[in-house]
Amino acid sequence: MHPLLVLLNLAAAVLLLLWAVRMVRTGMERAFGASLRESLRQAGGGLAGMTVVGMVMAVLLQSSTAVGVLAAGFVSSGMLSVAAGLAALVGADLGSALVVRVLALDLSALIPVFLLIGALLFLKSERRRVRQYGRITLGIGFILLSLSMIGQATEPLRAGDTLPVVIRYLQGDPLTAFVVVAVLTWAMHSSVAMVLLLAMLAQGGLLPMAAAVPMLLGANFGAGLIAVWLTRNLSVTARRVPVGNLILRGAMALAALAGHWALSSDLGWLGSRPEVQLVHAHVLFNAALVVFALPLIRAMERLLAALLPEPATPTETQRNRISALDPSVIDRPSLALASAKRELLAMGEAVIEMFTPLPDVLSDPSSERIDALRALGAEISTRHSEIKLYLAEVKRNDLSAEDERRSVELTDLAINLELACDIISRSLLPIAEEKRRRTLRFSAMGWSDILSLHARVRANMQLAMNVLVSADVSSARDLMREKERMRQLERESLDRHLQRLSDSNPDSVATSHMHVQAIRALKEINSLLVTVTHPILSEQGMILESRLAPINALRQ
Repeated sequence: MHPLLVLLNLAAAVLLLLWAVRMVRTGMERAFGASLRESLRQAGGGLAGMTVVGMVMAVLLQSSTAVGVLAAGFVSSGMLSVAAGLAALVGADLGSALVVRVLALDLSALIPVFLLIGALLFLKSERRRVRQYGRITLGIGFILLSLSMIGQATEPLRAGDTLPVVIRYLQGDPLTAFVVVAVLTWAMHSSVAMVLLLAMLAQGGLLPMAAAVPMLLGANFGAGLIAVWLTRNLSVTARRVPVGNLILRGAMALAALAGHWALSSDLGWLGSRPEVQLVHAHVLFNAALVVFALPLIRAMERLLAALLPEPATPTETQRNRISALDPSVIDRPSLALASAKRELLAMGEAVIEMFTPLPDVLSDPSSERIDALRALGAEISTRHSEIKLYLAEVKRNDLSAEDERRSVELTDLAINLELACDIISRSLLPIAEEKRRRTLRFSAMGWSDILSLHARVRANMQLAMNVLVSADVSSARDLMREKERMRQLERESLDRHLQRLSDSNPDSVATSHMHVQAIRALKEINSLLVTVTHPILSEQGMILESRLAPINALRQ
């Protein structure tokens, strides 16, 4: 076979493998994404529990990178600590290795079964969840098919002269083999696909173990690079999770590479065939990484805080705020309303920025932090006034009924965002100041309740901004449900607080009014955010005009 045809077949098989892995991951995200995210957010059991949750999620998503990005996002929003996110990512690395072990089994006889069942579920069902099951099943079938294609495509390479020369060189230069595969893994954005590819090359006799082991370690190092690259634009706190994982994984990989180079150890005890040895070595490496990393995570958290410090909060004069309100389109209502909506989004992001550091401010209420948040609150109030005046000017035009309705909705939302800012400034920041002045502290359980509710409201803030942009009915319904859920959580938190008071918990007694005020303030902020859903759900007839029972029902 012509060399170009061999490379074409191999490239097609590898790309099919990459696409199939992504297909399974997207199917899992669409079918179970919300529940998986909630499981990660609410995981308990300390760092060991987070490791197990990360491992399970990686098995389901077939990607440790997806878990890493998700954990980094939760760390950025304050839902997880850096240590918890790092533990989840370390566990996800082991889960990803277990996925490779399962997919490396000889399941080629099941390819037609997976493809047939997957196609039937995806094409014949109208139910969204069932279609995602079909997507997942098809993806597994395509993974197995691509592995079979890789095996067939590499057969002519065994008789050639070029590949053996390259392999012999890499066998004698483990460091180059390590670096090359690390870069390739980063470029492919899938360590699962890379390790499966190495296993197939080893199975075909093209890759001796002396070269395969450094490549395997390079693939593990490259897997850490992927998450660092994908989170490069997130906050400093979020980036600490993948960077910490890369440091731990890199140290382990380089130590293993040095050991292999010095000892040239025989891996025959890991299996009878080269591909089995390679896959088992991959699982063993990641299991050892968990054992090595877990005791070091707290120390790594402190190291990352020093390596990636939080940037100083800009002052009002430093922010150099740019308004999206365009006075030149005042007489063109559709463009003017779009301009106001952009400014409203900026206002919402500023509210999120003001709300996010509240746990740190309540925990360590320094005057500098409080002053910075108050300065940001003043900016939000300015945005609010400008938006109201701008929309009032727009209403001087002859608006259509639709534009009139949109103008009122945007004005109401601007008012509600400003009220949320006002609650932070007039309720939560004074709590921090009083707590500092009187040197008080919340009880452990009370502080846990505040952190949990804050994390939930922070997530709902982001969802509210997404709903404002997308007007997605399903997301709006999810956000509306959060209002009832927050009411229930507030009630449960207050009940626990009353129980602590009856038990004469000294911290609860001393901070009772502050705790109650903080919980109710968080609930009120959440209720204000939910108003973004009202126009969307009202248009669909999904909101009742009144919570009162009909009069006829009362008379019966």
